[in-house]
Amino acid sequence: MLTIRQAIENDMSAVADIYNDAILNTTATFDTETKSLENRIQWLNQHSSMNPVIVGEIEGVVVGWASLSKWSERSAYDTTAEVSVYVHKDFRDRGFGRKLLEVITLEGEKAGLHTILSRITQGNEKSIHLHELFGYEHIGVLKEVGMKFGQFLDVHMMQKVFAK
Repeated sequence: MLTIRQAIENDMSAVADIYNDAILNTTATFDTETKSLENRIQWLNQHSSMNPVIVGEIEGVVVGWASLSKWSERSAYDTTAEVSVYVHKDFRDRGFGRKLLEVITLEGEKAGLHTILSRITQGNEKSIHLHELFGYEHIGVLKEVGMKFGQFLDVHMMQKVFAK
């Protein structure tokens, strides 16, 4: 059974492993350089109660994570965050990404965010569908904004706005 909780520093090795696999083998992220444990600890410490990081674990093993990161350093964007969800390659297609997205979206609303943005690379229809399930709406496509694995890729923008 999947347990979801706030991430702690001891989770960052697993978080780095999951993210580094996505960096090296998928277009889910446009990062191209793997991240060290120290980098992920620093990244975690840059998050706050308004921009949480959660992990999903099974029997003490972290199998996925999700985060809400600041959209911009400009203070007018303080109630806007960007969502990220990653699941270990051996645990995909079991509903864990869906549960992580559901929980992190609810955490954003509880924290007082007004909007959550998501950037989804072309070809990731599963992620687009998951976002739609939780009320994220399509707001546009950024054409050929990133290059990975030798090809230019589009990015679908999605947004969840909380009623105030």
